[in-house]
Amino acid sequence: MDNAKELKTIEKMLTEHLGRHTDIPRETMIRVILDRREAIPASCGALATWTPVESTGRSPKDTVLVRRKESEGDIDWDSPNNLPIEPATFDMLLEDAVTVLSESTEVFETNRVVGADPSMAMPVRTISTDCLPALFTDNMFRPIPPDIETSCFYGKPFTLLVLPYTKLERDRYDGRLRKLPDGRTSDMAIAMDLDRRMGIVFGSAYCGSVKKLIFSVMNYYLPGEGILPLHCSANEGSNGDIALLLGLSGTGKTTLSAVPDRALLGDDEHAWSDHGIANFEYGCYAKLINLDPEKEPEIFDACFHDDDVMYHGAIIENAMMYPDGSFDLNDERYTPNSRGSYPLRYLSNIKPSSRGNHPQTILFLTADANGVLPPIARLNTHQAMLWFLMGYTSKLAGTETGIVEPKTTFSRFFGEPFMPRNPDVYASMLGNRMRKHQTRVFLINTGWSGGPYGIGKRMDIRLTRKLVDAAMSGRLDSVDYIDDHRFHLQIPMTVPGLEDATLLQPINTWTDKDAFEKRADRLASEFANHFKRAYGGKGIDPTVEAQCPGK
Repeated sequence: MDNAKELKTIEKMLTEHLGRHTDIPRETMIRVILDRREAIPASCGALATWTPVESTGRSPKDTVLVRRKESEGDIDWDSPNNLPIEPATFDMLLEDAVTVLSESTEVFETNRVVGADPSMAMPVRTISTDCLPALFTDNMFRPIPPDIETSCFYGKPFTLLVLPYTKLERDRYDGRLRKLPDGRTSDMAIAMDLDRRMGIVFGSAYCGSVKKLIFSVMNYYLPGEGILPLHCSANEGSNGDIALLLGLSGTGKTTLSAVPDRALLGDDEHAWSDHGIANFEYGCYAKLINLDPEKEPEIFDACFHDDDVMYHGAIIENAMMYPDGSFDLNDERYTPNSRGSYPLRYLSNIKPSSRGNHPQTILFLTADANGVLPPIARLNTHQAMLWFLMGYTSKLAGTETGIVEPKTTFSRFFGEPFMPRNPDVYASMLGNRMRKHQTRVFLINTGWSGGPYGIGKRMDIRLTRKLVDAAMSGRLDSVDYIDDHRFHLQIPMTVPGLEDATLLQPINTWTDKDAFEKRADRLASEFANHFKRAYGGKGIDPTVEAQCPGK
């Protein structure tokens, strides 16, 4: 669809704007942010900021897609996360956004790309009423490569308008946007028009709204180019072996991928093309709650290393800070979803190109709040496809507004809110690549052991790291396995370097064995019921379906 008219309107507004700042230097961004009090300096030199309470996490119920005839057949409108709006509603949002931008004393524009491989780098133009989102894109999005003309998206940029603190007029959108529990119309919208290649963040100051909108956009466009997008982190061993870690927010992608003996490509969003793996981003957006500098020194140092405030640029979002500029990362009274945004180069061991070969190992991360899944299990091809389709985890507190304790959830492809296309597209693309490149797959439980949430304990990160290292190194290729017929998993009998192998069987960690059996049966039934609801009659391979727990 031709969006020349809308872009011309935006360009006219920018051209006439007396307070327009385009691609200003990083140091200038920081000075503007401090002068405008969008953030304040911490004692280490990082920028500390706090959002309104409704912006401490994503707002999935306000995240909407324009439904048009041109693309509606490509989008799974049965997914609860694909919320449609009329084209006229987006037109209203765009009109209001342009008006707000034109009336702002200053506007901030950045031009970056998403995608480390120039052949798939998508140009992203971000225009905001505030400077902090501009710095966020400087942290998170990539500089435009010199060979951008080789990109499949060359000449097809995505335009994003960001108005973090401007609320919508409720009456104007009555009947067009969602109703709140109190009967009022929402005054927030995170909207995407995929046909016109435009997005708007209206009323959400959460930096993650910008990040995840662009992730969703890439997840729509890339399959159309024969490229598989994945919600994963990626790192590389000394011999060039690539490992992918898939999981929802809070399951450990950032933590487990940032290790001293493997070079990090990125912590959250990647593409798997015929060339191999490429990171989308230029930085990381890490959860900070309970961050331990001894257990996670890389992330801690990236966020809180000492530097002049004019050169630091890490954004510390919604963390408790004392008057002396120090942080208490264990204090979650404001929100358990405090975040740190920083460039990848702040980590000590990265691969600067953020690109690598085809993966040898894939890890599916799940934070099982039921405490019945093993800390590690191997998956054959059909089992891997099933767990990829299901994307089971327990949604953790703070990653979305309204979530205050872990909640069982199934999120297809470990990223359902950000995967707008029909599910068979992503599943078939992953299956084909796994078979072609003989990729090994493991399930890693970073959740609870010895009982469910509230009774058992969270898996020790040091144990999880040891198991992950064994899986990535290939040391689990030759050990013996026991089949778990309830969950259709292969549990290793031993792990080289692990002294207590009894931990590998989750029932051994429970005092009440009957309670374990009941809890495990209940979770297996939840799997079977969800599969029937989500995939019944959608042509899923019966061999894959047979691997579903509860069947």
